[in-house]
Amino acid sequence: MSAEPTAETLSRPPTTSGEAVAVHGVTRRFGDVVALDDVSLDVGPGEIVGLLGPNGAGKSTLLSLVSGQRRPDTGTVRLFGGDPRDARSRTRLGVTPQETGLPPTLRVGEVADFVGGHFPDPVPTPELLEQFGLTDLARKQTGALSGGQKRRLAIALSLVGRPRVVLLDEPTTGLDVSARQALWDAIRQYHAGGGTVLLTSHYLEEVQALARRVVVIDRGAVRADDSLDAVLRRVALRRVVLTAPADLSTWAGVVRSRPVDGAPPERQELFTPDADVLVRDLVVSDVEFRDLEIRGASLEEAFAEMVAPESTPESTPESSPSIEGAVR
Repeated sequence: MSAEPTAETLSRPPTTSGEAVAVHGVTRRFGDVVALDDVSLDVGPGEIVGLLGPNGAGKSTLLSLVSGQRRPDTGTVRLFGGDPRDARSRTRLGVTPQETGLPPTLRVGEVADFVGGHFPDPVPTPELLEQFGLTDLARKQTGALSGGQKRRLAIALSLVGRPRVVLLDEPTTGLDVSARQALWDAIRQYHAGGGTVLLTSHYLEEVQALARRVVVIDRGAVRADDSLDAVLRRVALRRVVLTAPADLSTWAGVVRSRPVDGAPPERQELFTPDADVLVRDLVVSDVEFRDLEIRGASLEEAFAEMVAPESTPESTPESSPSIEGAVR
């Protein structure tokens, strides 16, 4: 596991007043496909904002506009008050794209030196590689790295210039649990030093673990934009977990159900708009059950409620892994 980056290493001067990222009334089309439809989003200095949405929802397109890779058809995008297509605005920006085009014949240390050379005060390469557990790979060509090692290097490179804002597009895809936790720690440390983070992820638990604010995008439009707690409170459903010999999935008031991972079949998770009524009806009906738990909504349930399951977004140039399977 990689060593944990320190707040001192990843800290940088405070941002100027105003929004770090400002997206106002943005529409972006690809032919007949509307990838973003009149989207507005302001991200203040020091925020962690998680972007959630199904494949093709517009998440990666939005990040490409903020990073200056694309321009909107209508509306405005500002990075620190400037045009993100201006290189001067991007000197304070770090990016980890979904697909990292690392030069396959360059060594890890050479890539870190090259990228760091574009910034006035980069994190020294030996220090950067040590922080992300890459020291032993310094002389290895990037083309010979595993997928997880490439993702670690990509995130390290996004922080080499001590940026004020980082854009992370599916940052931990392909990593095992321990590597993912280590990189979550790196992101938390960066944020603790005042950093601003805008990330997309198809790991719902990743957004729930990191983000203080959640923006749900579906079919190119913002469906929700609020604090994590507020988004969770918007969900009407409650989770009732219990052990019962009878299948309760069709019981009155149960809108859906699923087995509990790793538990016997009798352990059931029921979703209902009114947990009190459901439990009272079970008791009155003399249904045998035990080990009752009533839980609040998770981000998974919140997302499932806000994005219509029957919606199938048209294909866009995004290549985000689908999260549809995770929310069913």
